[in-house]
Amino acid sequence: MISHEHEAKMARARMAAGALFFDAEGRVLMVEPSYKDHWEIPGGYVEIGESPLQACVREVREELGIAPPIGPLLAVDWAPSDGEGDKVLYLFDGGELAADDLAAISLQAEELLRFEFCSVDVVPNRTIPRLARRIVAAARARESSSPVYLEHGQPVGSSTA
Repeated sequence: MISHEHEAKMARARMAAGALFFDAEGRVLMVEPSYKDHWEIPGGYVEIGESPLQACVREVREELGIAPPIGPLLAVDWAPSDGEGDKVLYLFDGGELAADDLAAISLQAEELLRFEFCSVDVVPNRTIPRLARRIVAAARARESSSPVYLEHGQPVGSSTA
C-alpha cells in the first residue's frame, strides 16, 4: 500500500497525443488554431480511460474529420510547464496522407482556421520553440524508423539547440 506522503510526491502528468501527417514531398501537416497565435499539429489531451493512441485517433477525427490509419510512435516528450504542470506528449506517425483522406479533410470550424503542409525546416518559423523541436525530432525519428525520447523537445543527451 502506498502512503499518502509517498502518493503526494508521485507525478500526475497531463498527457497529450498528436499525429504527424506528411505529403508526397515529405512536408508535415500543420493546422492554424483560431485560439492561438502559432500553428499546431492535429492532437490534444488524453481523456480518462483513453490510451494515447486512442486519443490521437479521436483528436484527428474531431479536428480533421478523417480517420486514416495511425502508425507507430515517433516520439515521447517530457515537457513540464510552469503554467500547466507536468506533461507527457506522444507523437504518432500518421504517414503520407492518401489523396482520398486529403480531399476529405473537414476542419473543426470552431477551433481551426486552415491547414497547410510545411517543410520540416520551416516548422520553427510557424510554431513555438518546444513544439518545433518535438516535430523536428519526430520527423527525424520517422526517417530512422526509431522512436525517440525527448525532454523539452530535445533528445536526451543531445547538445543541439
